[in-house]
Amino acid sequence: MRLIALLLLVTPGIIAVIGIKLIRDAIFNVFHPVFLHIAVQGIFGVLCVVGGVAFIGGFILHRDRKRNLTKGRFKKK
Repeated sequence: MRLIALLLLVTPGIIAVIGIKLIRDAIFNVFHPVFLHIAVQGIFGVLCVVGGVAFIGGFILHRDRKRNLTKGRFKKK
């Protein structure tokens, strides 16, 4: 069970790191031919970073809610 949880957290983390690399490449004008334009590459990188961080944050929040570790602010009503 812990291995599955580890894989669930590592995969979005890797996607977020790839997104950071795509943003950096777009800023320094390194074009990857998979994307049509360098702006598309930068936007895709931002989406990867936001999606990866949001998934990891949601996973941690769900786990903390389940274990009753959140204070009153994040509890479901």
